[in-house]
Amino acid sequence: MFPAGPAPRPKLRVLRALWALLVVLLAPWRLWAIQETQECTWQVVLNNLESVGKNDAIDHFVDQELYTVDKVFDLLVDAPIDPDETYLGFPYYLKINYSCTGEVSSEALVRKGHLTGLKPVVLVTFQSPVNFHRWKIEQLQIQMEAAPFRSPERCDAEEVCLMSWYTPMPIKNGSVVMRVDVSSNGLGPFIPNKRFHVNINGFLEGGRDRELQFTVGNELFHLIPQYFVNVPSRPLWYTVDQTPVLILGGIPEEKAILLTDTNFKDFFLVELSIDSCWVGSFYCPQASFTATIYDAIATESTLFIRQNQLIYYFTGTYTTLYESKRGSERWVRVLANECIKRLCPVHFHSNGSEYVMALTTGKHEGYVHFGTITDGLVSFQLLPRHWSVCSAILVVNCSITWATFIAGDYNLLMLVEIVGPASSKYFQVVSYDLVNDYLVVLYTIPEFIPDAQGLEFLMILGTESYTNFPMVPKGMSYNPYNNLLFIWGNFLLQSFNSENFIYLADFPKELSIKYLVNSFRGDMAIVTENEEIWYLLEGSYHVYQLFPSKAWDVYINLQVLQQSSLYAPNETMVTLFYEDKKLYQLVYLIDNQQGRLVKRLMPVEQLLIYQQISDEYVLERQGSHLTLSFSNFCPFTVMRLRELPNPKIYTRQERYRAQPPRVSEPWGFHSENSLAVYQGLVYYLLWLHSKYDKPYADPAHDPTWRWWKNKKQDQDYHFYLASNRRSAGSVHVDMTSYEKIYDLKAENELPERIFLDKGTSYSFSVFLTARKPEVLHGRWAGPGWCLRAGLRLGPSFQVLSPVDLAVVLADPHCIEAIVKEKVLVNLTSVLFRVKLSDKRSCFDQGISGHHLMKTSMLVKVLGLSGHCFQNTNQGPRMQSNLMVPVLIGCPPGKRLAFDITYTVQYNRAQNKHYFDCVKVDPEMPCFLFRDIFYPFFLIQDLVTGDSGSFQGSYVLKVVGGGPTLDTIKEYSEEEIYRFNSPLDKTGSLIWTTENTMTTEDLSFNIMSHNSLGIEWLCQENSPCHDTIPYHIFAPEFFFKVLVSNRGVDKSTYCDYQLTFLLHIHGLPLSARRAFLILLVSASLFVGLVILYIVCCLLSPYMVKFCNILRWKINSIIGLESYYTYSTPSDGRAFSHSGTVSWRNSRLNSRVFYKGAEENKAET
Repeated sequence: MFPAGPAPRPKLRVLRALWALLVVLLAPWRLWAIQETQECTWQVVLNNLESVGKNDAIDHFVDQELYTVDKVFDLLVDAPIDPDETYLGFPYYLKINYSCTGEVSSEALVRKGHLTGLKPVVLVTFQSPVNFHRWKIEQLQIQMEAAPFRSPERCDAEEVCLMSWYTPMPIKNGSVVMRVDVSSNGLGPFIPNKRFHVNINGFLEGGRDRELQFTVGNELFHLIPQYFVNVPSRPLWYTVDQTPVLILGGIPEEKAILLTDTNFKDFFLVELSIDSCWVGSFYCPQASFTATIYDAIATESTLFIRQNQLIYYFTGTYTTLYESKRGSERWVRVLANECIKRLCPVHFHSNGSEYVMALTTGKHEGYVHFGTITDGLVSFQLLPRHWSVCSAILVVNCSITWATFIAGDYNLLMLVEIVGPASSKYFQVVSYDLVNDYLVVLYTIPEFIPDAQGLEFLMILGTESYTNFPMVPKGMSYNPYNNLLFIWGNFLLQSFNSENFIYLADFPKELSIKYLVNSFRGDMAIVTENEEIWYLLEGSYHVYQLFPSKAWDVYINLQVLQQSSLYAPNETMVTLFYEDKKLYQLVYLIDNQQGRLVKRLMPVEQLLIYQQISDEYVLERQGSHLTLSFSNFCPFTVMRLRELPNPKIYTRQERYRAQPPRVSEPWGFHSENSLAVYQGLVYYLLWLHSKYDKPYADPAHDPTWRWWKNKKQDQDYHFYLASNRRSAGSVHVDMTSYEKIYDLKAENELPERIFLDKGTSYSFSVFLTARKPEVLHGRWAGPGWCLRAGLRLGPSFQVLSPVDLAVVLADPHCIEAIVKEKVLVNLTSVLFRVKLSDKRSCFDQGISGHHLMKTSMLVKVLGLSGHCFQNTNQGPRMQSNLMVPVLIGCPPGKRLAFDITYTVQYNRAQNKHYFDCVKVDPEMPCFLFRDIFYPFFLIQDLVTGDSGSFQGSYVLKVVGGGPTLDTIKEYSEEEIYRFNSPLDKTGSLIWTTENTMTTEDLSFNIMSHNSLGIEWLCQENSPCHDTIPYHIFAPEFFFKVLVSNRGVDKSTYCDYQLTFLLHIHGLPLSARRAFLILLVSASLFVGLVILYIVCCLLSPYMVKFCNILRWKINSIIGLESYYTYSTPSDGRAFSHSGTVSWRNSRLNSRVFYKGAEENKAET
């Protein structure tokens, strides 16, 4: 800083005036009297079915069952829907409005937006579940256009008074965390995009009067100042990206927590229903007891708290996670006989589970209770398993201060305090391998703080000098993406390999760190014991003080001028946390004797800009007055990203698009019925997505193909009806409005994450435009910069500092980066082409989306971290430091499918015929036993829509089967070997092939797309041998086939596993059974012939016998009839008639007998 004049007092006045001028110059444009545009923001609330149309209704996301909308769909008698399907609706809607600064009536704004064509576009992103063993890992999004809805409340206006936009709030099995991004369709006022967190709260339930109440305790409705004023801030601990409900303890002398399901957009103060037992013993010392909840950790389904020395947990009710109501009825106390001094969080899940750690004191000093949470079930184990840490490192007295679990490596890092013989204390970093049960000391922390001697950082080698300040470690923090381990206390150490550490000298040794807040995206915040806030960009060594600072004072003054409601003279920070790569504060404000809790953005970029300006400026005299000159430390004006590829192939985001059905209402307003139709259509679209993951590939690789395959020919007819407002139910369903989007374009920024398969790469370009120096009165206003040493931009430009682009890789043995530079002299710019590639060396094969390796890429301009910023409509954004997480392995959304269409065509061509089953099943065609079977498979990318023939090698095994679908049996490992291995000598093979390639142990054949085919054998000891037919047709058999490329295909990290049913008909009978059937059939035939001959020979005799028998029967009937019709009153007549009848009978008998004798004589 140069002096302003000879006298000190005028200098002071000039400086104050210049600072006031600086404040005005740095004020945002909206402080000026004339405002050309308004600042608007989206507002989103959740409404249940009963709250639709109500103005002030706000509901919370509770796990509820779906409801049916079939009655509404029954009205759509002439619409392109399937009337046989069941259409369900989601229990919630998203209600969308917007507001602008300076406007009193938001209703008028919404009406204006609707009349100018504004339609909000909502993008709902479902977070993948933790337990990938139960649920499929996928990155799913659905984009919906909001439907305008007129409020049914009474209004004096003729057409509309109150209105809002609505979209269904979909629910997906396995997902309880949803992000809602709201944007504009490009019409109407300019409204920046905004993100909301809409999560399911499994700790709320409906009461008898349908009012929601908490299952963890009772809600408190008054935020008393003593809960927050002058109370130390505390860290917010949770599983990153997986936690729907966050909790925060630390309320003095109250067993209460802050609970939120919207990331503190709103919150609840809940008094917990725990017993608050005061437990102490001779092995568990406790100086005092309190009701305060000290440690609080939230996971996907379970909450953990520590009160005094006790641990409790509570599992929420999430039917979308467990498919059953498995929630806790009360707080469960665990480790009841242990003395717990601290809970330590694990920020990332692994292997389908989440973790939490409890540090003990007393009888189990030197052990860690390691908790595992899987599907809401909690279990603890004592680590190390066989001995304490003290025994393993050969010390008598030690204590574990902190523990960090590296989930990807199953490695537990512990910060151990050791008491020496002379009561001296020192600390060590100890590593414990959970897989191999191996413990080793990684690093011994120096006893005193090193003397950096003015350096920004110092590599600790053991040869440096030290100060008299003792090092007091308090905790550790680990970032699995860049392998950075931090040890913090009254110092800050960082290491990339947990063995060699760097001391960051910018952090003052007089302060003590209370906790770290890591974004896991390249930066972190530091909170000290006296509530100071510091900031660090990972990869750099400079630590910035954000609060208190001169830059903070400037920012606060500007906020006071704008009359911001987020700041007050009296405020207390409650916690600090990251959300969507931005740092936020939860602050308790007292303004006008009223206290309130607010969430506000921590303006890191703005503070760094103010800090640069306040530190580096020059006073120049121009005539009789002074001028300000600022040094710009950023050598380029803007940093642009170019040539970015299609993001979907790398981000693995699957996106669907749904628009509301068209209505015939003149103003375009929807009714409750049309909104219900919208619910049913969105549900059916997501249902088709969930059902698409089946083994048999459809002819078209699109989940919506089955929806519209038989209705496309009538599309013009339905459009004609809609154009003439003749659609049934006044609702038109447009087939093109419900589809899967494959052609997303890059948005000129690096993706949120990058997935790399084996040998794949990601390429992009960085375009830097040089900043030209200006000459003022014969001297430089700032240093001249060039983008390459030796390059001159003109005769008056001199090269003072080169600029180089660097790509920092967290795991250079796994990935590599190539940077090519091209200088564009005419544009005073430079273009860097960056290519990130996988080196095919750090990952085995795995299931799609499972066990991915975390690493990262950091793109930075050397020496400029924290110095370059870009102004956007949402404030300044940091440049020159871009960190992208990279996940190595089999990306989500890839699968192997049985190409039944091409398989049937190829088999027909090779075998010269194709015979399907008698009962044709279009979903599962049959194949003939005696034909050679040629299977083909597809590699389908559910994200990009690509589908191609699988060209790799695979192993095919029959792992089950049965003669019918109901009798399919799973085979054991021994049976699978006997039925499929070419080494089998027991006569049990089901199939064979002429291919000679086998696995390394010769156990199974290796197949490929150009294999010679499969010949069915069904040998004597195989399960398909001698299959009994159930009808007159040839026997059939259903084979359960497993296809896997694991260990035989080196072209990918994906372990493609496909299990499908194969229907084979025309199986031959065994020789014994065939002979038996032939014998029985021949016997039956011969018997029938003999019976026929006998019948022919005996037929005359049978006829005579039948005649005689018939005559006798007739005679008997006639005699009975005579007696029946005689008159019983005349006795003589009766007697005479009887005598005559008897004589006639005798005479007839004699005649018949005589005739018979004559016939006999003639014979």
